[in-house]
Amino acid sequence: MSTEAAKITVPLMADLMANGETADVLLWVGCAGSFDQRAQKVTKALVKILHHVGVKFAILGPEEICTGDPARRAGNEFLFQMQAITNIETLNMYEVKKIVTACPHCFNTLKNEYPALGGTYEVIHHTSFLQQLIDDGKLRIKGGGAFKGRRITFHDSCYLGRANGIYEAPRKVLETLDAELVEMKRCKSRGLCCGAGGAQMFKEEEDGKKRVNQERTVDMLESKANIVAASCPFCMTMLTDGIKEQEKQEEVQVLDIAELIAQAEDLV
Repeated sequence: MSTEAAKITVPLMADLMANGETADVLLWVGCAGSFDQRAQKVTKALVKILHHVGVKFAILGPEEICTGDPARRAGNEFLFQMQAITNIETLNMYEVKKIVTACPHCFNTLKNEYPALGGTYEVIHHTSFLQQLIDDGKLRIKGGGAFKGRRITFHDSCYLGRANGIYEAPRKVLETLDAELVEMKRCKSRGLCCGAGGAQMFKEEEDGKKRVNQERTVDMLESKANIVAASCPFCMTMLTDGIKEQEKQEEVQVLDIAELIAQAEDLV
């Protein structure tokens, strides 16, 4: 980590409250963004962007536990409700109003499933938040020169796309880069799952002729993109594994949109 990066601090909601302050945005880091080494890079990129544009944000830190999404998808409703209620009590204690997260699974659960248990918040996926920052003129991409001449394709996360109808925000963010944006043959409402949804990330797949991420890798390679833009830590793992299996990692990179913007802004 560079000296400059090491200077960036991430405030805790508890510390702000102790000082009589509050945050405009709660950054929900999520399990992957906290513990997975690859997803941690996305968290760092997003934090640097938030610092860069001057958004007053904070995280829950050790008070944040899993949203319960994997438990519910796997059929353990009791565990889901335990985790959800614990989180809602914490969020309501801090009077949280606005949440930004880089994980579509966390986004969907916080936005659509927590209200039934008493947790109602404005929940925004980081691609939509980045688009808002760009539209408001707070985040300006200086030509996107870092990606000049590159071909970028976007993989639609199931929970961002089909579950919540967010297709244009990530693409509008990518359009600010000086690169050629190409679509895979299966995209938007016809996009193909990476293979990790429905708690599949944490179990062995059922018998079949081909893994889902292998099928999706064919789509990625057929697009002839140099970069596959992702917006979900689960997708990133599955897509990266697919590229490695085909030994194409020297030709194709899988990067989160926050990483692309941070690199274009020369923040990482």
